[in-house]
Amino acid sequence: MSPVYKPLSKLTFDNSYVQLPEHFYHRVNPVGLKNAHLISFNPAVAELLDLNPCEINPSQLAQYFGGGKLLEGSEPLAMKYAGHQFGYYNPDLGDGRGLLLGEVINSQNERWDLHLKGAGKTAFSRMGDGKAVLRSSIREYLVSAAMTGLGIPTTQALSLVGSETYTMREGMEPCAQVLRVSQCHIRFGHFEHFYHRRMEDDLKILADYCLDRFYPVCKQASNPYLAMFREIRDRSLSMVAKWQAYGFVHGVMNTDNMSILGETFDYGPYTFMDIYDPNFVSSHTDEQGRYAFKNQPNIMGWNLSCLAQSLVGLVPKEGLIEALDECGTLYDRFYYGLMRHRLGLLSEETADKSLIDQLNSLCAAHHVDQNRFLRDLSRLNPEDDATIQACLLHAADPSALTGWLSAYSNRIDNEATIALLRQRQMQSVNPVYLLRNYMAEEAIREAHQGDYRLVNTLLAVLRNPFVEKDEYERYAAKPPEWAGGICLSCSS
Repeated sequence: MSPVYKPLSKLTFDNSYVQLPEHFYHRVNPVGLKNAHLISFNPAVAELLDLNPCEINPSQLAQYFGGGKLLEGSEPLAMKYAGHQFGYYNPDLGDGRGLLLGEVINSQNERWDLHLKGAGKTAFSRMGDGKAVLRSSIREYLVSAAMTGLGIPTTQALSLVGSETYTMREGMEPCAQVLRVSQCHIRFGHFEHFYHRRMEDDLKILADYCLDRFYPVCKQASNPYLAMFREIRDRSLSMVAKWQAYGFVHGVMNTDNMSILGETFDYGPYTFMDIYDPNFVSSHTDEQGRYAFKNQPNIMGWNLSCLAQSLVGLVPKEGLIEALDECGTLYDRFYYGLMRHRLGLLSEETADKSLIDQLNSLCAAHHVDQNRFLRDLSRLNPEDDATIQACLLHAADPSALTGWLSAYSNRIDNEATIALLRQRQMQSVNPVYLLRNYMAEEAIREAHQGDYRLVNTLLAVLRNPFVEKDEYERYAAKPPEWAGGICLSCSS
């Protein structure tokens, strides 16, 4: 069936969140940027909204998603929520620099939130100015495309708009706005807000809204709220398993940054690790290493316990405890299943977990870029010395991987799939390209000079990370030495 396209000004809005009690949010219009101009737009996201990518008007996108002009049918609002930040409860949170413009219904009857980041001050901005800088906006815009390309659940981004507005962050920096697109902007912190304020009636209103909009199947369960919590738990653990499988470090896993749809949310000082390091911390402000790479699965369990606590008035405590006790087993099932696929193991054997754990230990001990190693492993032919050497050379001491490669070769002999099919399957889940920090940094530097070509080149690279192309050969290579010196903070 041919797509049903609409002009940008004729999108179909049906705003349900604004129908909730008024203290759930604060109505405020976005503040436009000076000389707003379109830097980039993602054609795949445009199609989600029934927009024809071939007929996008750049000036219109800049006006509506950077210039302060409102689309007909939008009803901008800033959501109120709370959350645990670095383990401490903070009641004074909410959308401080982003606005939910409204909800669009597309021709497939899908509902998509349009959320503008960098839209100006709200009632929840506290001491902030409500602006977003170009640096952080480029990083969020590109990583949402990168995660989508990898198959990791994420919010998406339609457009990136630049400007001649400046604000103080790490010096004076140009401002930008990103239009974030997702089916849900409700966080764990929304529930925490009502629980900690003992607003039981409002918490039930929110829970019923989420059941109706996001989890209608759960309404058939004996306790719909418990069924919804279990679904949120499963999606959240599955998402983190994918982070761990691809070496992604979120950086700020506060409960106000956790989506109830299990999508990667609120990108800040994120990193795809160049070298596999369980202790890696992506933000220099995380001095205690709370959100180190190795801690992410347990932190998600901790965050889920905060959400569970918020539901105790709706769900028997025993049911919540049982659901939380299952987190470890579920996470292992998700993670080791993903890693077996990355290794081309379509069957399951008891020793697979040990094989995967040994690989992780070797990668950590011998400074291996695990993602690049696994791509080369997809080309392994035990009868071809060149393919063996290509794998061994990823370790600082190549001989350290010899024993593991021998065990792996013996393991794949047990697979019923022929080598060519196994290699193709592995190459479908082991990317050629990841959004390395140096790539984003180069795009940011050029954008600050008014050159946006690299932003758009990287968008094309990252949308199709498993397809090798000669013109992008540089991005498949080892990151440059200077990449290790890039320093990220929460303003990233």
